[in-house]
Amino acid sequence: MTGRRGAVLSIESTSVQDYVKAIYAFTEWQADPITATHLAARLTVANSSVTGMVGKLVGLNLAEHRKYGPISLTPSGRTLALAMVRRHRLIETFLVTELGYGWDEVHDEAELLEHTVSDAFVERLDLKLGRPARDPHGDPIPGADGRVRYPPAHRLDSLDEGHLGRLARVSDDDPDVLRLLDRHGIALDAVLLVARSGAGPLIELRLGTDASAPGLSADGALARSLWIESTAPHTGCTVDVGSRRSVSPS
Repeated sequence: MTGRRGAVLSIESTSVQDYVKAIYAFTEWQADPITATHLAARLTVANSSVTGMVGKLVGLNLAEHRKYGPISLTPSGRTLALAMVRRHRLIETFLVTELGYGWDEVHDEAELLEHTVSDAFVERLDLKLGRPARDPHGDPIPGADGRVRYPPAHRLDSLDEGHLGRLARVSDDDPDVLRLLDRHGIALDAVLLVARSGAGPLIELRLGTDASAPGLSADGALARSLWIESTAPHTGCTVDVGSRRSVSPS
């Protein structure tokens, strides 16, 4: 658990918990598999460190990995990852709703606290908060049984002209995006209209249904950070709005 040479790692190890959570989070909202390079970038560690740690996860039956191939979680690894995600998101929710933190301030705090609280504390926190379904960024909070319910939402840069929907999720990878949305008065569940200008990457995001209302230019990080759930069909829609999905830990 200490990370010293020769130390024996277990599922109680902070590093083990961080790694399985990072593997899960990378593939939670998109289908691309995670590689050692992706994991190193996500955890800001050297590739060699990732290689060694992933080998230990495989030895603990928490991950599967072939040399130069993608990394995936075993059922046991997914169960552990979901438990850590649950802790993290409940703590973030508590910090925002009870302690007045901004949604751009809670990630790092939750990263520290999630390793220090007991299972009993997590369950009492869930009850105290009214068993919330999502965290301040719209990410679903896994249940105690490991079941997760995702909204049928699509990333903003995949949506077509005239798409109308509610803001269902904002990635917390970039706090500047969260602060930008705050400045424009855009929060979860805001009704947004997608207005594209030609075939370029620039997307005009407008509050409400009025296409003539002032918009927020969304490209790059912003367009990749927002997930919209459709609220009404529109003529010529090219997006399969899908249905709400429920995922179990196994």
